[in-house]
Amino acid sequence: MSTIIALSTPRGRGALAVIRMSGEEAIALAQQMSGLDEVEPRRATLATLKRPSDDQILDQVLLTCFPAPHSLTGEDVVEISCHGSPAVVRSIVDTTLELGAVLAGPGEFTLRALSNGKINLAQAEAIRDLIAAQTDAAVKQASRQLHGELSNALGPFKEKLVEVIVLLESALEFVEDDLPTVRRQEVEQVLAVVSSGIEKLSQSYSAGRLLQEGMRVAITGRPNVGKSSLFNSLIERERAIVTDIPGTTRDTLSEAIDLEGIPVILTDTAGLRETTDGIETLGIERTRRAMGDSDLVLVVLDGSDDLGPSDQELLNQTANAHRLIVLNKSDLPSFKPTPCCVEELQPINVSARTGDGLSMLREAILASVNSNEMEDGSLLITNARHYDLLSSAQGEIEMARAVLRDRHSEELVLAPLHNALRYLGQITGETTTEDILSEIFATFCIGK
Repeated sequence: MSTIIALSTPRGRGALAVIRMSGEEAIALAQQMSGLDEVEPRRATLATLKRPSDDQILDQVLLTCFPAPHSLTGEDVVEISCHGSPAVVRSIVDTTLELGAVLAGPGEFTLRALSNGKINLAQAEAIRDLIAAQTDAAVKQASRQLHGELSNALGPFKEKLVEVIVLLESALEFVEDDLPTVRRQEVEQVLAVVSSGIEKLSQSYSAGRLLQEGMRVAITGRPNVGKSSLFNSLIERERAIVTDIPGTTRDTLSEAIDLEGIPVILTDTAGLRETTDGIETLGIERTRRAMGDSDLVLVVLDGSDDLGPSDQELLNQTANAHRLIVLNKSDLPSFKPTPCCVEELQPINVSARTGDGLSMLREAILASVNSNEMEDGSLLITNARHYDLLSSAQGEIEMARAVLRDRHSEELVLAPLHNALRYLGQITGETTTEDILSEIFATFCIGK
């Protein structure tokens, strides 16, 4: 395998940068550039790197070598800590390329770790999730999966499936008669336990997805009800332009905030009303798309004014949506705390200008999330691929149970059980095809 190299720290100017090499020639290349006869393993060594072709000094660096197999990738690995100038990084990388290294592709270091048995596929994906984590809670979940908690949770399910498969295969091979009724009931009970466990794990994806991707919240209402002011107050900075002119907001504007460990993507939208303005019409179309894509809609009403036809229409349109009704402008003397037509909807009274009621609104947003799993510290499924595979595995097990109850032959029971085992194996990479691996690692950053 070729020796790969990549910058592992973010691109751009900084105090330090870390360049990583992995492969059979990694340590030899580091020695050739530094002039050192030997580099002590797993100990940072101060060295001056030079271009061998003309002896030009590149930088004074710290070299750390990790000989195979005790390294991240299972190969010889070298990490070069150099000054963070893009020119310095480029000169070091270019020199290694001249000496025979090749640029790493997305996630290639992690892929080599997977290929060499240092981690499984679920742990590899946890590395990507850890890098992308937006909150402390997301970091904790990714760290748990990185340390093998998901793999360990799947282990007992796979073991029980293997036991059942071995029993049925043996009955098929060596016993002329069908399995006794008592034996069939025992097998069916084991499969019921496995199916229930997998279902519980897969159901945690609703909370896990929000933790990893963020909860999408659209702020909607007619023009001039204070949507942009509310948006600015929730993100605690002046991000959206606010004026007294109705229709100021012409496009959607999104910003992420952290609400007690849950990333929330707030989207300010254009006011909904009848208009002949072409640009405003485009903004309203985007508003409706944002509402459709959101996990929660904040329907903002002007509590200091009577509800108009536009308000009623919006309330009707969002009647079946996951929503919160927000009465804004509670600081004004004309504010009506409980208009009769929305009283039964339990509106939240706020003032975007003074901040009154915003803490209650934040609590309501959090309460709208089914976060029992987050609160009790359970392992959460945060990856859509894992969720799909768990759902498919459970479906196959349920099919096997139905076949078993109908007293069909062992062959018909075995087929879905083998499928279920294969789906679970795809989560950890035991039965994953090269095409799927390529698709997964294409989402990784280069240098990891």
